[in-house]
Amino acid sequence: MDAELLPPRATLCEVGPRDGFQYEETFIPTAMKIAAIRALAEAGLPRIQVTSFVHPKWVPQMSDAEEVAASLPDVAGVTYSGLVLNLKGVERAIHAGLTSVDISVATWDEHSLDNANMPVETALEQVEGMIRMSTEAGLDVQLGLQTVFGFRTPGDTPLDRIERIIDRFVPLGVESVSLADTTGMANPALIASRLEALRRVTETIPLVLHLHDTRGLGLANVYEALRCGVERFDTSLAAMGGCPFISGAAGNVATEDTAYLLDSLGVETGVDIAAVAACSRRITGFLKKEFPGKLYKLSF
Repeated sequence: MDAELLPPRATLCEVGPRDGFQYEETFIPTAMKIAAIRALAEAGLPRIQVTSFVHPKWVPQMSDAEEVAASLPDVAGVTYSGLVLNLKGVERAIHAGLTSVDISVATWDEHSLDNANMPVETALEQVEGMIRMSTEAGLDVQLGLQTVFGFRTPGDTPLDRIERIIDRFVPLGVESVSLADTTGMANPALIASRLEALRRVTETIPLVLHLHDTRGLGLANVYEALRCGVERFDTSLAAMGGCPFISGAAGNVATEDTAYLLDSLGVETGVDIAAVAACSRRITGFLKKEFPGKLYKLSF
């Protein structure tokens, strides 16, 4: 596909305040989290995943979920969401006043047991109730599927399993479907083949890609997804993050690096890269460590 046939605009959803921060052992002060969310919103990120409503025993970094949600800055055009893994999480998100939730479900029992303490089928039985509870409360729902592009090896997650899950829940009124490369197994060929197949199931429902950069193909996969018509991507400032339950998993593609790639291709994002980079440097300075992102380390 010629570059001029790429989407004219793409939306980046900043997941750093959840997917990035949750991976850190050093507790990031609540005020610093809120300040980072404000900076990211003002930098032009229209969608920000701000926290996860999980038990603090499993993810201590997210123990201040309600406090963060209660202090979100009112920035025009910005949608804030929270990750939920069970009915209790949905209840907490509703009471916290969010308008959008990300309902994420595993596609492998091993990962589901680690991530949600239940096998996949049990988790799927809860998803219908979670979606109904969310939509009845007026929340937008993004259905997220984990390890879509592979768990132990590229493509080993059965495609028909993914198709069945999507076909089961899309009719319930989800706003979008997120396809996560949780273990970083994706490559451009696999991105193209799975998107072609899954588009037939999702039809007009927007697809979102959640790409971990474990094997260094994150931006190549972004480009291939653009060629396939995807217009929404999860990204994380400075490429912070990983998965607490996947050994060696890297963070999502860096917000700054992805915005730069898209800008260079003529795909508008509305993201102020310098402002995001400054936010990244404040967080990394506090944590006293560097992250895989490239552009946040440069001067603007």
